[in-house]
Amino acid sequence: MRFLHTSDWHVGKTLKGRSRLDEQREVLREIVGIARAEQVDAVLVAGDLYDNAAPGAAAQQLVVGALLALADTGAQVIAIAGNHDHAASLDAYRPLAEHAGITLVGAVRPADRGGVVRFEARSTGEPVNVAVLPFVSQRYAVRAAELVAHTPAENAASYDQLVRDVLATLTAEFTDDAVNVVMAHLTVTGGAFGGGERAAQSIFEYHVPATVFPAEAHYVALGHLHRRQSLPAPCPVHYCGAPLAVDFGEQDNTNVVCLVEAAPGVPAKVRDVPINAGRRLRTVRGSVAELSELAGTVGDDFLRVWVREPSRAGLRDEVLDVLPNALEVRIDPEFAAPVEGSRPASGPGIERTPGELFAQYCAEHGVADDRVATLFAHLHDRLSS
Repeated sequence: MRFLHTSDWHVGKTLKGRSRLDEQREVLREIVGIARAEQVDAVLVAGDLYDNAAPGAAAQQLVVGALLALADTGAQVIAIAGNHDHAASLDAYRPLAEHAGITLVGAVRPADRGGVVRFEARSTGEPVNVAVLPFVSQRYAVRAAELVAHTPAENAASYDQLVRDVLATLTAEFTDDAVNVVMAHLTVTGGAFGGGERAAQSIFEYHVPATVFPAEAHYVALGHLHRRQSLPAPCPVHYCGAPLAVDFGEQDNTNVVCLVEAAPGVPAKVRDVPINAGRRLRTVRGSVAELSELAGTVGDDFLRVWVREPSRAGLRDEVLDVLPNALEVRIDPEFAAPVEGSRPASGPGIERTPGELFAQYCAEHGVADDRVATLFAHLHDRLSS
């Protein structure tokens, strides 16, 4: 059988205030075209369909339309909630989606209540078992009282054990005559960040080793880390990565979907299919004169510009005149005026994050407790999402 593995669409994500819905529409249209051309038996969407838990109407319309178009190819469509999605909303639409041949899984479910999705591949008639594990938040896995009472290592162990227990229960339903697949949205030890993930829900303490996935799995389809990568494990474990760079931290990533061929008793074969839709992101450096010479080489790429000359009135407008697609314009630190006063430097032209500011506050007040920093990260993430 054949299936398509994709994740981390982040529909509704803006970049420096610029809507990217048109790009996201083109990317999803390309994914639908691949699914149709390859005649896949299933499409697995491993979480983060949306960029936030309260997507706008246009974002919802785009995601629903893409899922329907994927189902119209004749493929089974299975999508789980990621950390950016609102799990309860996906589950609320579950009965309606089922009528369109789409399986939505928002929250963790027992195997016999949707935690294992079973179907027969239309191309081969082979049975397929897909164990689905939506994002399990640290707040869910480790209660607030435990965060305060236990050490970070103890809390990380609790999270690890919960995920292990859930996966063990779900994969116990795997059968020898079927293609057995795990789909999950989480951080695996040793995985490389893509550059645009939400830090408070990807911190290193909350991860699981790839050994939690059983050898009986023909393929593990992961979402959450935006970089395309595979990890050593008893079975094939793959992040397909995001199909569109969500910010400049991901400008060098390779955007693909994974086309997987699997059969009972045969190792899965994986082929990357490039995604070409969407505007590229690029960082350029130089004086205004040097940037003017680059103007004809950047096409319609969105740009982050480091200006290599001292700041002056009207400098930003000069840059925008020659590079109208510049979404971020900053002075190269080498040419920045020295910072006066007692405020610590904020790094190479980058505003400091709330986490960095809170860490400074704790240091100034003699607070040295990793649990406080962890609680702050959870609180900030909950409010910002």
